Amino acid sequence: MVTVESIDLITIDPDMRGGRPCIAGTGLRVIDITMATIFHDRTPGEIASDFDVSLAEVYAALAYYYQHKAQLDQDIREQVSIAQQFKQQSLGSQHASLLS
Repeated sequence: MVTVESIDLITIDPDMRGGRPCIAGTGLRVIDITMATIFHDRTPGEIASDFDVSLAEVYAALAYYYQHKAQLDQDIREQVSIAQQFKQQSLGSQHASLLS
């Protein structure tokens, strides 16, 4: 008989972080771990240290990402777009005083 084990390290709570998947017991989103890996070239060990989580939690987040890649990639694109909009608004408001 084969038993499939589940690792319960990722949770989704509609009342936390917009219902995005997080490492259980934290507000650290799976996409935070993913973006640290992809955009900042951090290793799982560095991420565990940076965010004060276990290596198992980092790997669980990465495994969850790869199981739900299309959905989470869309979420990442949206987060990057929002950050770019804020950056442009901030830069625009700083330069507006120069033009007045």
